[in-house]
Amino acid sequence: MTENLFSNLPEELPEELSTVLAESDGVKIERTISEGHASPEGFWYDQEQNEWVLLISGSAVLTVGDERIELSPGDHLLIPSRQRHRVESTSATEKTIWLVVFF
Repeated sequence: MTENLFSNLPEELPEELSTVLAESDGVKIERTISEGHASPEGFWYDQEQNEWVLLISGSAVLTVGDERIELSPGDHLLIPSRQRHRVESTSATEKTIWLVVFF
């Protein structure tokens, strides 16, 4: 069955929304939607899996380790497992849509 990454987008988004699109042993693919969201103050992700992110729409600023990274549509990034990272900001004027693969 065909689905579209841009379908079923919520009108209001009080919290970031992640939806699992596919999953199997050791791999999970998610669509994440943000709108002006960021990681809580002082919070860092520190995951056991590698994370590959592709920014589909909107914009985002991440901090990965000590590096600040600005993402635009089409930009993608591999975050190795155990690499501390956080979302500093996402676009507040349009929905930021991410495709995220954990492996």
